[in-house]
Amino acid sequence: MALKLRRGERLVVASHNPGKVREIRDLLAPFGVDAVSAAELDLPEPEETGKTFIANAKLKAKAAAELSGLPALADDSGLEVAALGGAPGIYSARWAGEGKDFLVAMSRVEKELAEKGAAEEDARGANFTCALALASPNSACDTFEGKVFGTLVWPPRGDRGFGYDSMFLPHGAALTFGEMEPEKKHGLSHRARAFELFVKACLEV
Repeated sequence: MALKLRRGERLVVASHNPGKVREIRDLLAPFGVDAVSAAELDLPEPEETGKTFIANAKLKAKAAAELSGLPALADDSGLEVAALGGAPGIYSARWAGEGKDFLVAMSRVEKELAEKGAAEEDARGANFTCALALASPNSACDTFEGKVFGTLVWPPRGDRGFGYDSMFLPHGAALTFGEMEPEKKHGLSHRARAFELFVKACLEV
């Protein structure tokens, strides 16, 4: 039985990433859940020692729930590039370095693709994966995963998103995630797909 959240209930978004917190808040808004970020509560960021997106999401959600005494929703997400064997994957944020400079990270992806000779569109396939974990203070935890597939463009296009959004062109779209209005991205993204599963299981519709 999945943990249920009621309207008006307070939830910790277990993230210090402002872009990620903003997207999750936007997705939660229609359901009347009061979302506060881990950063706003001065909660520390746990070390991400998991080997999968699901494992890291659970680790973050459980840590935030235990420290705050509130239900906590964590997201672990990243870019998986087929020609790079799925890299950067769970290390997507780490490729941006301590300064969280995703232009550096995107440049590294492009450099490694060039080294593989992946110049044609059909060799530049990638997907974003998002794992969501909802934990209660008693350590119960439910997980949900969503993916979106597309190709990588260079140079990056648009400055509306965050992370690797500006180089990711979803299949069937003319705009990168970095060029799309937030509402459009919310309808297509890996996070939205994981969130849809979370809503069905855990929220009052």
